Amino acid sequence: MEVLYKSTRGNGETVTASQAILKGLSDDGGLFVPTSIPALDVPMEKLAAMSYQEVAYEVMSRFLTDFTEDELKNCIANAYDAKFDTEEIAPLTKADGVYYLELFHGATIAFKDMALSILPHLMTTAAKKNGVKNEIVILTATSGDTGKAAMAGFADVPGTRIIVFYPKNGVSPIQEKQMVTQKGKNTHVVAIHGNFDDAQTGVKKMFNDKELGKELADKGFQFSSANSINIGRLVPQVVYYVYAYANLVKNGEIADGEKINVTVPTGNFGNILAAFYAKQMGLPIAKLICASNENKVLFDFFRTGVYDRNRDFILTTSPSMDILISSNLERLIYRIAGNSEAADRELMQDLAKDGKYEITDAMKKELADFYGNYASEQETADAIAKLYSDTGYVIDTHTAVAAAVYGKYREETYDETKTVIASTASPYKFTSSVLAAIAPEYDTLPVLEQVDKLSALANTEIPRAIEEIRTAPVLHTTECDVDQMPETVRAFLK
Repeated sequence: MEVLYKSTRGNGETVTASQAILKGLSDDGGLFVPTSIPALDVPMEKLAAMSYQEVAYEVMSRFLTDFTEDELKNCIANAYDAKFDTEEIAPLTKADGVYYLELFHGATIAFKDMALSILPHLMTTAAKKNGVKNEIVILTATSGDTGKAAMAGFADVPGTRIIVFYPKNGVSPIQEKQMVTQKGKNTHVVAIHGNFDDAQTGVKKMFNDKELGKELADKGFQFSSANSINIGRLVPQVVYYVYAYANLVKNGEIADGEKINVTVPTGNFGNILAAFYAKQMGLPIAKLICASNENKVLFDFFRTGVYDRNRDFILTTSPSMDILISSNLERLIYRIAGNSEAADRELMQDLAKDGKYEITDAMKKELADFYGNYASEQETADAIAKLYSDTGYVIDTHTAVAAAVYGKYREETYDETKTVIASTASPYKFTSSVLAAIAPEYDTLPVLEQVDKLSALANTEIPRAIEEIRTAPVLHTTECDVDQMPETVRAFLK
């Protein structure tokens, strides 16, 4: 069955998967969504016997129907290879009765690698399929992880350039060091004087700037996105939820067909939306537990039906979740509005004009699959400390937000359904905050000395991604104000 894509704000026009991946964002400012969610029509006993790469093909081929088998398998083989430090790609670790889905074994030790390792291959394949002659310029805003993972994926890929904007003083020292030391003649990194929402809004404005688009097209360039607004980011994320479930069946932890809960630390909403899509495909998921940090705009939305970004922006120890505009939520809004472009358009206009919108009672009822809550900074640190004290297992701050929220969910509901927590980053990416929780006497050491202490405490090897930046030279020093972002892009594309 062919799956086509249309904009959440459009008039029903459809494009192929490869066209949606190339464009990133629809011309009307909407996000591409599949016209229908394909069924996961492979028996679980077969999936349970498959490698990660084989499961990826079964899931992604259902969504990306205009890619040939050879094209898609080639993209998958190039993505999920020795860049990952475990053969399983996304292993499950059981600790304190919960299954942690480790999504941080790729080149940049964060879950963004799971999708951004394959996106460059999907995009260059899509360009060939559609006869694109222009150079593709990947324009991306990052709250810490997407930027490095995207650059690692696109570095020196022919026919592409990548420009990443991140908030100065809004990412961890390790995250910043990873970005500013990135090699590749086609990579550019810019620190903006603002927060992540400013960066994301600036990137969206450039996508919607027709004059800038024409100016660059005349020079042989066209924009695309590596942010989670790109459907080519979202589809690969569906894979690891299917793989996790299949592994639980294979390992005898659950019976085929038994429902599980999934808990996801959530900022931009893409990662939990992928779990929702997996459920829509037929994966036996009961509750989708949406975990926020103190920037709890999503918790408030699930509690009240009002999405309101008019609030203070809080810098936390889980910076990749320091987000007040959760772009991917629009895809869920479109769905719970009965796939109505008009309803979605109206709500997004309210968001642009007033910074908030309110969904109807009928739409609220469609959110029954979700539970939302948040963890304070203290609760986050306590979750790291408790799990380490009880089991010796060390998690990062984002995963700890999820663990703390899952604890609240169990206390409120008494639900003992087996649960997978998406472990979205390596603790080595946030050493200061992790050590402050488990061994505070070390949290003032220089960052790379902290890494050594964490390795000894956790009894785990230091990831390659960290070893590489010990002596790597800084290659990117550009900074700009938010209103200078278009000029900065022009300067890179002379």
